[in-house]
Amino acid sequence: MNYLSIGLLATSLYAGGVMAQRTIVEIEPEATVQQESGKVLKRKVAIGRFSNETQYAKGLFYDKENDPMGRQASDILSTRLAASDKFLLLERNDLDKLQEENQLNKSDLQKIGADYLILGSITQFGRKNVGDQRVFSSTKSQIVEAAVSIRLVDVKTGLIIYSDEAKGEAELKTKETLGVGGKAGFDATLSDKAISAAISKLVENIINKCTDAPWRAYILAADENGVIISGGASQGISVGDRFAVKTRGKQVTNPQTGIQFELPGKVIGQVKVEAVQGNTPETEFSLVSVTDGEIDPTQLNNYYIEEIQP
Repeated sequence: MNYLSIGLLATSLYAGGVMAQRTIVEIEPEATVQQESGKVLKRKVAIGRFSNETQYAKGLFYDKENDPMGRQASDILSTRLAASDKFLLLERNDLDKLQEENQLNKSDLQKIGADYLILGSITQFGRKNVGDQRVFSSTKSQIVEAAVSIRLVDVKTGLIIYSDEAKGEAELKTKETLGVGGKAGFDATLSDKAISAAISKLVENIINKCTDAPWRAYILAADENGVIISGGASQGISVGDRFAVKTRGKQVTNPQTGIQFELPGKVIGQVKVEAVQGNTPETEFSLVSVTDGEIDPTQLNNYYIEEIQP
C-alpha cells in the first residue's frame, strides 16, 4: 500500500508539472473606455513626438534614428484612440511620406489643423527574472515593466491641459515539478504587452480631457437660402442635431500670466441641422436652419456654433 501511495503521488505531481504555466499580468486601466449612448462630436487630435527616453534607448545597439519603441508606443496610442470612435486622428509622424505620395499623384496635401496635440515618451523600461525554489517544484518568471508619460496640449494656446504617467507590467511564468515541466526562452512580446498596458490606463483620461470643453464650429455662409456651418458626418454631426449660436466673447489678457484668452460668448439663438454634405473632413459642411434668434449675415465672424451640453 505504501508503494502504491508513493506511485500515485508521483503521478499526480508529474501531471501538474508537464505544462508550462504562462501567465500574462498587465496593469489594467482604473476605468475602461465605455461607448457612451449619447452623441459625441469628434475633436481633431494629432499625436506628435513620442520617444524612448529610457536607459535602454541609450544602449549601443538601440536604433536611435528610427526609435522603434517610441513608434510602437505611438501606434498603440493611435489604435486605442481610434477604437474609442471619439476623435478625428491626424497623421503627423509620417507626414513626409504622405507628401511624397501626393507628389506622385500630382496633387497637394490638404493639411488639417488639430484641436489637441499629444506628446509622450517611454520613461521607464526594464526586464528582470525572478524565481522560487521549493522542495518538489520551482517557479521562474520573466517580468517586463514599462512606464509611459504623456502631455495633452491645447493647440490654440500651447498650454498643457493634462499630463500623466502610467505603468504597465507583463509576466511570463514557468513551473517545474520534480524536474519535469516547461521551459520558456526570451519572450520579446512581453515588452509590447507592458507598454500597451501602460497606455491603456491613460486613454480614458485623454478622452475626458479632450471632451471637457464644448465642441465648436463656425458659420461659413448665411443668406435667404439658409445657413452653412463647418463640420459634417466625420465629426459626428447628423440631421436633426441642434446647436447653440453664440457671439464671440471679448479678448482679454491676464497680466499675471500674459496669456490672452476669449471670454465666454452670449447665446443669441439656436440652429437645427437639415443636411450634411462633403466627402472629406476638410470639405464637409452642414446646412442648418435657424430655430431661435436671428443671425446677421454681415457679422458672421462674430458668431460661433457650440454643442448644447446637458
